[in-house]
Amino acid sequence: MTNVFSLHQSTKVAAVALCAAAMISTEGNAQTGCAAAGCAGLTPYPNMPDIAPIGVRIDKYMDIPESAKGPQIDPAKGYRIEDLGRGLYMVSEGAYQSMFLVYETGVVVVDAPPTYAARLPAAIAEVTTNQITHIIYSHSHSDHIGGAGGLPVNSLHAGRNGPRKHMPPVIIAQEETEKLLVRAQDPNRPAPTVTFRNRYTLAVGSHVLKLSYHGNGHEPGNIFIYAPEQQVLMVVDVIYPGWMPWRRLGVGQDIPGIFAQVDEIKKMRFGTLVAGHVARTGTHADVDVQSAFMGDLRNAAGQALQTTPVGVGVDPEDFSNPWALFDNYIDRVVVQCVNTLTPKWATRLAAFDTFIWDQCYTMEQSLRID
Repeated sequence: MTNVFSLHQSTKVAAVALCAAAMISTEGNAQTGCAAAGCAGLTPYPNMPDIAPIGVRIDKYMDIPESAKGPQIDPAKGYRIEDLGRGLYMVSEGAYQSMFLVYETGVVVVDAPPTYAARLPAAIAEVTTNQITHIIYSHSHSDHIGGAGGLPVNSLHAGRNGPRKHMPPVIIAQEETEKLLVRAQDPNRPAPTVTFRNRYTLAVGSHVLKLSYHGNGHEPGNIFIYAPEQQVLMVVDVIYPGWMPWRRLGVGQDIPGIFAQVDEIKKMRFGTLVAGHVARTGTHADVDVQSAFMGDLRNAAGQALQTTPVGVGVDPEDFSNPWALFDNYIDRVVVQCVNTLTPKWATRLAAFDTFIWDQCYTMEQSLRID
């Protein structure tokens, strides 16, 4: 296999690392008194990739390509704002992304990641004195909306001389998100006050946001948020511009559903993609790159499933153990999958080495059972 791992300068070859892990395992067994055959240690599989497998600690991960990096974050502020046009802004602290839309009499916030939600009012105050009137949830996960409960309420007057009233923002989400949040009972993620099934248009002042649901992929209720005038699309936890997707294709619940949503995004007309993660906004070209990677991932895992024989290297005494046979088979399928993808993709996607093993395990499981 072509060696593309000069960036892994201080990382041991995975086979050696596994041998080291076996030694550690043996030492641990001596301490715990484990005498079973399965506790004796580990033997590396043939043709192990240089990419360290899951559970093996390395000294240095691959460097991040310049193409995947975003603008610097002011450490004093802890966030940056990106003007997306006509009152629409992205906010990011370098790992998470959200949006807010300023209209004539208020502000619509789309997601409130807890990593910087406490700073969102300051970010909004940089461009307007308007108050938050609406919150849109992209989906239910707390890492994207877990700061919503701490956002300030909207202060209104009942009339010219009437008392001031504090009104909570209108919270909008897909109905599956409501079900998940009602179950969670998390005060940091208040349940939505407005829900929809397939499509919803939010018209505020002279601005419009179009919300749509395309089924389960990342999780039930994960929606597309489209600003037609600004030509901005926000879809969270599906596309990762310039980066390897988060582990297990973004911890996706429905892997075929994720593939279908990527295809749907490719068909849509937009100039800027807000993906919910990593350092910069995305483009159609970023979607095309991830789609190509996912296609190669599916092909590599499928080919490995078809060409990897069952039981090679398994102790004959373990043939009565179906779990052992499949563990051995699946591991060798994934080794082949990682080896196939590495020469092309290791230097094209940021953090390829962090999650490629996860992706191959996920893909072979989906191909076998979905």
